[in-house]
Amino acid sequence: MSPRRTIARSVTVSGTALHAGVPVTMTLSPAASGSGVVFRRADLNVDIPARYDLVSETRLGTVIGQGSAKVGVVEHLMAAAAGAEIDDLLVSLDGPEPPILDGDALSYLTLMESAGLREQDQPRTAIRVRKTVTVESGDAKASLLPDESLSYSYELSFPVIGEQVFAFAFSRAGFKAEIAPARTFGFLSELEALNKMDMAKGASLANTLALDDTGVINRDRQRFADEFVRHKILDAIGDMALAGVPLIARFQGRKSGHATNNALLRALFADPANYERVEL
Repeated sequence: MSPRRTIARSVTVSGTALHAGVPVTMTLSPAASGSGVVFRRADLNVDIPARYDLVSETRLGTVIGQGSAKVGVVEHLMAAAAGAEIDDLLVSLDGPEPPILDGDALSYLTLMESAGLREQDQPRTAIRVRKTVTVESGDAKASLLPDESLSYSYELSFPVIGEQVFAFAFSRAGFKAEIAPARTFGFLSELEALNKMDMAKGASLANTLALDDTGVINRDRQRFADEFVRHKILDAIGDMALAGVPLIARFQGRKSGHATNNALLRALFADPANYERVEL
């Protein structure tokens, strides 16, 4: 039996929300076995379980909500929790998003590791994909295929960046070294329009790889030559973690994003023949 895991003690960090641009304080706390990952809007006194069916928006980040209470840009933290194989976690926030920190998952992962990990008294369960599930939207495509272990592959194509391809067989060590450090990225040409929509107000050259028509502006912040496709896999790991339990499947993405990822989980769970629940 592989036991569920949570963190051993509470840890707190403060920073800036990526889109809202406001200061946010976040506390990660141990959670009861079987509770899963829960986001608490402490300022609103509302708990929001981290689940695919509570995703309310997917524009430039995955947003979960209960009623009028929402938490945005959950994918980086969810990727870190999945990468550390943490099953139960309480995430308390006094604002609308986790602080963006370094624009990666490694910042959150390091915070979780500093809290220590504690085994729970229940076994880990997983969703084993039994039938291939695919969703497409325009030229974006994402699939979950049956496999004996969890892996991700992604094909990216963007102006300036060009085409990048990366494949990743999941392991905790591999996630920390190969995926977690990959920062989010954006195009300067879109920044003014995003700001007018109250988005990307907390983006900076310290937490975001910024691109113009010549390439990466803050190249000194770039950690991998193919950091962009690695970050897309990071996003996919975070979005797939909203299944609520680990997946045993092969994820394949091509030009896909948060909307496609969420649609993929909804399609998976729409038919019980697509999957089975197993104990790890």
